[in-house]
Amino acid sequence: MPHPRSASGTMLVTILAMTLAGTGRADEGTEYEQITPYRPSVSTPAQLPFPGQLELELGGQGTGGASRRGNLPYLFKLAFNNEWGLLVGGDAYIWSRGDDGRFEGVGDTNVTLKRAWVVDKETAFGLEFNVKLPTAKDPLGSGKADYDVNAIYSQDFGPVHMDANMNLTQLGLVDPGSSRTQLGGASAFSVNLSKHWGMLGEVSGTHRAGADNGLQLLCALTFSPSKTLTFDMGLSRALRPRPATTSLFAGVVLPLARLW
Repeated sequence: MPHPRSASGTMLVTILAMTLAGTGRADEGTEYEQITPYRPSVSTPAQLPFPGQLELELGGQGTGGASRRGNLPYLFKLAFNNEWGLLVGGDAYIWSRGDDGRFEGVGDTNVTLKRAWVVDKETAFGLEFNVKLPTAKDPLGSGKADYDVNAIYSQDFGPVHMDANMNLTQLGLVDPGSSRTQLGGASAFSVNLSKHWGMLGEVSGTHRAGADNGLQLLCALTFSPSKTLTFDMGLSRALRPRPATTSLFAGVVLPLARLW
């Protein structure tokens, strides 16, 4: 099983390779539009990427404590027009170590159909229809499909941008005595600190009858050297369910191709 440090090194090499690849394509004359980062927050913005521009989000995350876990999340984003888009993502790799042993492999895959309603430059609404495909082996995944609907409200309040999400999930696998229906919510607030630097804070949580509630706080810094490249780094603290855990993460968002 990879050590967390070696996994972090692999993540950084992969991010650098993807960044250089994207830069190389730009040098060949491809004209990319402004990217639309969704990571690193749990909540997503209502806005879609520029139509026809395929974007990739790639990162790495590690969680310490008695049970150690790391993952390499990815997300491909493509908008067909200003109203409809498709998202495909998940964990390219997961490794975990705990009392029950060591496990590693690919994670589950999420496929999302997204509808956006852009009111003006400051206000937008969105709706996501998502299915989680059980592509991870046990115990890295549940082995069952999950379905959820996510409602989004994005708003600019002067220099502060807010993304508020409310979602309803039908879980495929649950513990006896607990509900299959889970209610979730998240609110992220971001602000530009300078031309290239930004800061983000978020609170998110879940509620399900017969199960412990979830509560997580997240904070991150973002660095955008250009309109087509954004790096992020930060940490999240899951306060519930207990015991509380802390995760460190880093990632990058960049365009891969202009398809039309």
